[in-house]
Amino acid sequence: MRALNQRLVLDRLRAHGEATRPRIAADTGLSKPTVGQALVDLEQHGLVRTTGRSLAGPGRAAVVYQAAPDAGHVVGVDIGRRVLRIAVADLEGSIVARLDEPNRCRSASALVRTVSESVERAVSSAGLLPHEVVSTVVGTPGVPDPATGTVHRAPNLPGWERRGLLHELASALAVAGSDVVVENDANLCAVGEHALGAALGVDVLVCLTVGTGIGMGLLVDGKLFRGAHGAAGEIADLPFGPLLDRGAAPGRGLRHPESTAAPSGADARRPGPVETAAAGQAVVAAARARGVPKARSAKDVFRLARAGDPRALAVVEEEAEKLAYVVAAVAAVLDPRLIVLGGGIGGNADLLAGPMRRALATTTPVVPDIVAGRLGEDAVLAGAIATALSTAHELVFDRRGLRRAAGDA
Repeated sequence: MRALNQRLVLDRLRAHGEATRPRIAADTGLSKPTVGQALVDLEQHGLVRTTGRSLAGPGRAAVVYQAAPDAGHVVGVDIGRRVLRIAVADLEGSIVARLDEPNRCRSASALVRTVSESVERAVSSAGLLPHEVVSTVVGTPGVPDPATGTVHRAPNLPGWERRGLLHELASALAVAGSDVVVENDANLCAVGEHALGAALGVDVLVCLTVGTGIGMGLLVDGKLFRGAHGAAGEIADLPFGPLLDRGAAPGRGLRHPESTAAPSGADARRPGPVETAAAGQAVVAAARARGVPKARSAKDVFRLARAGDPRALAVVEEEAEKLAYVVAAVAAVLDPRLIVLGGGIGGNADLLAGPMRRALATTTPVVPDIVAGRLGEDAVLAGAIATALSTAHELVFDRRGLRRAAGDA
C-alpha cells in the first residue's frame, strides 16, 4: 500500500506538474499525512524535489514539489540508411544531448559497433554515466523478431537481416542494465507524430513513410498495432501493378494490379513490389524515363516539380497515385481518420496530398485526411523517446528501491 501511495503521488506530479501537499491530497484522494509520508520517501530516493513555496491563500506558505526530471534518462536511436540519429532525454522528455552522423557502414557488425559508440558519446556529452540510462529504444527498418534475434525485411541495410543480430545490438547497448527495445521505424514515426506532432488526439491513424524504403505505422485506439507477428504495416510486400486503368472510363478509379506485375515468392519480392514501384529509386527512374534533367535523387525531382517543371510534376503525380493505391488498400480495412506522410519523399505533402486525395475519391467511400508530418526527420527519434519514457518511469521507481523499501517498512 505504501508503494501504491508513492506511485499515486508521483504519477500526479508527472501528469499535472508541480503541486503542494494539500493540492496533491485533493487530486489523489489520499490523506495529507499519507501524501506527506509518500513525498518524504520519494524525495529521499531522488524522485521528487522541492521547488519553493506557494504564497497563494492565507496562512503559512506551502512547500511546492515536482517530479525530478533527472532521476533517470532515456536514449532514442534512429538507424537510417544514410544517417544515424541519437538523442538522450530526461524523464520529462527534454533532450539533453543530440548526435547525428552519417551511416557509412557496409556491414552489420560495423553498424552495431557504430551505433554503440555513438550512444556512448551522446550519453557522455550529456554529462551522464552509463548507469543513469534506464531505457533505450532503437528504431530500425524491417520487422524485429526478438525470438530469433533477427530483423526481417530490411534489405537496405547490408547484413542487417543476419540471424542473432538483435541480440548483438541489445548486448552492445545494455550498459549497466539499461532496458533495450528494438522497434520498427515506421511504427515509431507513428508514435512520435501521435505524441508530439500532426496526430495529437487522433485515435486511429496511419503514418506512411516513404524514402529509401517504404513503410507504415498503425495506431488503433491510440495504441500501436503490430499484428500477430509484428509485421503489420509492411506494405512493401503488397502486390503492385499498373495503378490506374488509364483507358477506363472516367470515375472508374483505382483498379487491382495485374497478377503478372509482381514475381511470386517472398525471396523474389525483395525489396518488395510496392517499395520497388514507389520508393526513392523508383522516383528517380521515372524522372529519367521522362527526360527530367538533373534528377539524381528524389529530392531533385521534387525540387524541380516545386519550381514548376512539367515533367517533374508528372512524375510527382504518378508517385501520388501509387501511394494512393497503397492507402486505399489499408483504408478499406482500417478506416483511419488521418494519414500522416513522412520520410524524405512523404515529407513533400504539399505536392502529394492533393493528387492522392483525388485518386482516393474515385475509389473509396471515405477519404481520410492526408497531412504532412510535423516532426520531419525527427519523427522516429521522437517516437523512440516517447516509447522509452513509457517504461522508464516504472523502471526508475524499481531501480531506486522504493518497492523494496516500502515492503520492508
